[in-house]
Amino acid sequence: MSGAPKDEVFTPEALEAARVFFAHDVRFLMGAVRIEDLPPSDLPEVAFAGRSNVGKSSLINALTGRNHLARASTEPGRTREVNFFTYDELRLVDLPGYGFARVPPREKEKWRELIEAYLLHRKSLALCFLLLDARRGWMDMDLELKRWLEFHNRRYQVIATKIDKLSRNQQTAELVRIRKELQGQEPVLFSAVDGRGVRETWQIISKIRNKQ
Repeated sequence: MSGAPKDEVFTPEALEAARVFFAHDVRFLMGAVRIEDLPPSDLPEVAFAGRSNVGKSSLINALTGRNHLARASTEPGRTREVNFFTYDELRLVDLPGYGFARVPPREKEKWRELIEAYLLHRKSLALCFLLLDARRGWMDMDLELKRWLEFHNRRYQVIATKIDKLSRNQQTAELVRIRKELQGQEPVLFSAVDGRGVRETWQIISKIRNKQ
């Protein structure tokens, strides 16, 4: 798999803040392709979900200040496992993207079943980050996942990625559209280029960790 995209450059300030926040070692634990292969539910988990190529790996890399911890790619559908990363008394979980390109229907169905089984039955899941591409806003599959999480009483936080790709006026317009579906929740705006939104995401994660 390819490494981080060429435009993924974190500012010194963002990298230093990541180093301080993640003072403990962040490491890849395992990848699972079946629900029965998941690690024990012995630590609280924060999951990252979204369409293929929405920037999940870039967000995880920005959060940890490590460019290649999660493998980013410009080709959709490259993350085909539920990947677990251990940090102190917490796990970060990178879920396979949905809306895959050039993937056989049966394989798509297997991934969908794996994602749903994890989100529905994982007792240690404390929060799901739902990532949207800020340039596209809500798409049908994003809304489907949002409503599914709400129906099953799963906590989620929306993150609008690639915000740097929009002009200031475009950001304002897209944010209005995103908020319409959120019933008062404020989305986090994220950019892998300048680190915008990283601190806000850490704060959300730290609250979960501190409750343990």
